[in-house]
Amino acid sequence: MPGSALSPRADRRSAGPGRGSARRTAEPALTVTLAIPLTGDAVSPQAHKLLTAVRELVELSRGTVTVEPAVPADQPLAEGPEVRLLTGSRQALLDGEALPLTRLEFDLMLYLAERPRRVFSRAQLLAAVWGYERAGERTVDVHVRRLRLKLGASVPAITTVYGVGYRLADDARIEIMPHD
Repeated sequence: MPGSALSPRADRRSAGPGRGSARRTAEPALTVTLAIPLTGDAVSPQAHKLLTAVRELVELSRGTVTVEPAVPADQPLAEGPEVRLLTGSRQALLDGEALPLTRLEFDLMLYLAERPRRVFSRAQLLAAVWGYERAGERTVDVHVRRLRLKLGASVPAITTVYGVGYRLADDARIEIMPHD
């Protein structure tokens, strides 16, 4: 099908509570990318039917659907402070200055940054970042609040999706540096 791509993907999981290193587990997944041109500012009726059918199929299999609008080339990129996550040394930098994050704050920021525009429930974040689901869901709220305080008001990093959970903010300027 023109304009689509299929690729396997694996999610990262935390090693669990109290462990300093992360382990990787691979859960088979399929990522489908569809590039659908817009007619003016809208999706054509045929494309809308296709998207609806795909969304229903994915949701039946307990998957997730993420719709990402393309950013026009003439639209300026987000400006403001930049956060760099140095995964090798597990350090965070805010405009080049060290940002003291706890292990869980770093893991939470990294997890969201690796999955932009995807919304996660508190239970999903507990399972993925903390490695267990038995803690209260307010645990996630507390860590998000502390992370926002450390980043400051000028760094929009995490967006609350009311009634659902959290996601990386659209205008977040976060760079993941795998080798520092």
